[in-house]
Amino acid sequence: MPVDKIWDFLQRLTPLTRSCLLAELERLELSGVDMPGSADIQAKLRAEFRKDGSTQNREGQPSRYFFAPLDPLLTDGAPEHPNSGRIPRGSLAPIWEWINRDLLPTMARDFNTQMRELIALDKQKEAGQAAFVFQTKVVKYLESTLGDRVSAEATRAKLGTYTAARSAFGDLVKIMHALRAREAIAKFNKGLPERFGKFDDGAVARMTARLDAFGKDNADALPFAIALIGRRLKTQWQLVRLATKAAPSKNAADVAATPYAIAVSMVLDRIDDGRAALRIALKQNRVLIARDLLAEIYDTEYALKVRIDQFDQSEWGVRLKQLMDAIAELVAVEVSRFPEKVGHVLGSRRLRSHESLAGKLTYLAWKGRDALTNGATYCKRLINAA
Repeated sequence: MPVDKIWDFLQRLTPLTRSCLLAELERLELSGVDMPGSADIQAKLRAEFRKDGSTQNREGQPSRYFFAPLDPLLTDGAPEHPNSGRIPRGSLAPIWEWINRDLLPTMARDFNTQMRELIALDKQKEAGQAAFVFQTKVVKYLESTLGDRVSAEATRAKLGTYTAARSAFGDLVKIMHALRAREAIAKFNKGLPERFGKFDDGAVARMTARLDAFGKDNADALPFAIALIGRRLKTQWQLVRLATKAAPSKNAADVAATPYAIAVSMVLDRIDDGRAALRIALKQNRVLIARDLLAEIYDTEYALKVRIDQFDQSEWGVRLKQLMDAIAELVAVEVSRFPEKVGHVLGSRRLRSHESLAGKLTYLAWKGRDALTNGATYCKRLINAA
């Protein structure tokens, strides 16, 4: 069908439905689904909804206030993998539509009407207060709905009519946890440094103490706090230090038993994000961007294997191998487009910096420090035992 005819049909849909459609089209594109002709439709929808550079349509501004506490937790990646501690931006539109149509249709209609009036009068404080009240109501209804097995399964099925994303139900649960702890999350986020210059032992100890305090009253929201720390790190793999530092050894089983083992899964999520970004970069022939993405992925893979012993034999190792196999396939297809004599930047060994002399020296330094740390710990145990 010509784009104009499709657009005529889309104009008969509500703005909220069109916004949800845009999010779904973007999700499918990020997931690698090729949809001929969708680029023009997406361009038209973005022109309608994102003239101000926001990620929500102007008529749906009440939703922006409702989801505002989630802003530090949002990710633009495809909502197709767990994304522990983060919420895919693409899940907000279908969940908002579900709240409006199925969870609290009358309350949502009243909220939207009230918010549009407050927004029109530029009463920001009152709008924030109204959003807070509605967030509390939604959380209470979600706790009741998701707490019942039958209702939870019905919710899962209903969400499937708004989006095909497999993570939608899990994202709804995360939104409930995040809104319930919104004040604690905001306070934790505000107390973090803009960036960590070094995520050394001292910084890890300070963050662990803060996480311990946060988790006492907000256990379900703890992954969000860990993710907020991750946003401040120079390299994402450093997040695993929260788990390895708390473990009695660097063995994968010991690390998995710590309260912050989820940090390792979060780093694997970032590799998955990198895989998706790499695929898009290659599709758009952005080779230099692809090169940088691939170098970061290789560095993260290496750090995980070096910092955690017997990593390959763990569940984390199985997932990493699957990710790296998928990435290797993407690279192989791209490299095969060029004659062997010409070569390709993605096939360069320089991308694996750990194989260089400097990388090998860094490895020895890491292992040496680990040996000293383990030796000191062992001596302390002997002294305590005596």
